Amino acid sequence: MPPRKKATRRKKAAPASVGLTPAETGNAAGAELDRLAEQVAADGGAVVGRYSDPFGGTPLLVAALPVDRVEPTPYQRDASDAHVKRLMGVIETIGRFLDPIVAVREDGQYVTPNGNHRLQALKKLGVKTVVALVIPDATVAFKILALNTEKAHNLREKSLETIRMARALATMKGMSDRAEGSFAFEFEQPPFLTLGTCYEARPRLSGGAYQSILRRVDAFLDEPMTRAVKERDRRGRKILKLDDAVSAAVEKLKARGLTSPYLKPFVVSRVNYTRFSKATTFDFDEALDKIIAAAARFNVDRVKQEDVARAGGGPPDEE
Repeated sequence: MPPRKKATRRKKAAPASVGLTPAETGNAAGAELDRLAEQVAADGGAVVGRYSDPFGGTPLLVAALPVDRVEPTPYQRDASDAHVKRLMGVIETIGRFLDPIVAVREDGQYVTPNGNHRLQALKKLGVKTVVALVIPDATVAFKILALNTEKAHNLREKSLETIRMARALATMKGMSDRAEGSFAFEFEQPPFLTLGTCYEARPRLSGGAYQSILRRVDAFLDEPMTRAVKERDRRGRKILKLDDAVSAAVEKLKARGLTSPYLKPFVVSRVNYTRFSKATTFDFDEALDKIIAAAARFNVDRVKQEDVARAGGGPPDEE
């Protein structure tokens, strides 16, 4: 195992020592904000307020936007019907919409990286207007994983959103030539990118079984986004090749009468040599080739039911 990093304690801020005072939040002005306010009005919306964010001082608009001009960012997860229905019920019961969405303006339309479920609930209720915090900085649209607070992502959703963001950035002027690693905040973890390509090809993949490997061998790339997404596709194919070998071993175990919902994580743990390595870095291809070979020659005859039972635990971080 790699040496454990020494925990760094956050310096405690003195109470009421950070950011703006209440009076200072009202000093939201500037040509960029004025221009955005004019655009909102031209788009059929209405600015109902402006303020500076009390933490970072960023100027924002509070605007009422025509609901049909707002859509979710195209690379985020699909809305959950059950969650939308719950929100519809809450809004109808209290008779109020009290949680503005976040939105940025893009080509005369507005996209929300944080608020898709609320937006869909309003649309299904037939509401004309959605109240939004409109941010002048369009790059906020790529802060999906950090911003989302209304419904926790699972691994599949995080991975798909991350690779969709990467593919969008790879086609954007001014973004496509930036290194993948420069978007570390937006992407959060390298494995999300690789697993995202896997989920695109194999939606029912048990991706959580492979997180323990990818956390050791995967890293953000120094390649520009145009090349990085191609490399992610290639790495994803390696994981799918491993999944094929692991699945074959699982079927052999089942044929011998072994039963457990954790057979796949059990096989992966047996072939994942990086678990016991003291190395701090690994070559992705070298490590995956070695693990795939181990999975292909996995000896099911040496496995007993009690071995699987002892290895059992909580399910992988998955669906």
